Amino acid sequence: MGSGGEDDFGRLYDLVAEMEDIRDLLGGITAIAAAAVTRSVGSQVECAVTLHRRKRPATIAGSDDEAMLLDGQEQELGDGPCTEALQTGEPEVLEGSSETRWPAFRRELAATSFNSVLGVPLDLGTDASAALNFFSTDTGVFTEEVAKDVQQFTQVAAQALRLGLRIAGAELKAEDLAAAMNYRTAIDMARGIIMAQNRCSGDEAFTILRDASSARNEKLHDVARAVVSGLAGSDAVTYFEP
Repeated sequence: MGSGGEDDFGRLYDLVAEMEDIRDLLGGITAIAAAAVTRSVGSQVECAVTLHRRKRPATIAGSDDEAMLLDGQEQELGDGPCTEALQTGEPEVLEGSSETRWPAFRRELAATSFNSVLGVPLDLGTDASAALNFFSTDTGVFTEEVAKDVQQFTQVAAQALRLGLRIAGAELKAEDLAAAMNYRTAIDMARGIIMAQNRCSGDEAFTILRDASSARNEKLHDVARAVVSGLAGSDAVTYFEP
């Protein structure tokens, strides 16, 4: 999302490596997401998320207290753009002055400083569900183009969160944890970086990584780590053109 998109993917990589718990990871994801969309639309945007997992209480985090409160109210109502996005699998936008859907949530929204909302689902598989809820005091900022850019960001954010959930759930053995962090996370994040650079799909980005691995006669995870490391200021990433 804009010129800072590649740095955002690098920060997501760091979040997983350094997280203390899932709430900490969610807080980091919403902060990065809010900053990224703020850059994209040119005005302040806040972000909140509620994570639902089997046999566990819901976990809420956000970049702003009012955003978290409104997100929590939407979860209680079970009605709003975020919950709708989880059902449809597509971004949902609410413009306070013109929207006729979600009347209960619109009443809650009217009591806040926000005037428009964008809900974008995260693909977390069958054992968890969440959607990023973006809030703006302005109207007309969550255009179709912005929604598409946010979807690209959430693909990588979901990868980071899925891995974080596996780590938090102790599904990875201790002796495999370091290798999983170095290999899988690097490959997932490198794929996201290439997607952002070339505006291609995840499958196309992985093909670019795999072809580079073959051409250089290097292991896939080594090539992926080079891509992620290149965010620090090298020209390594410029080799990955479709």
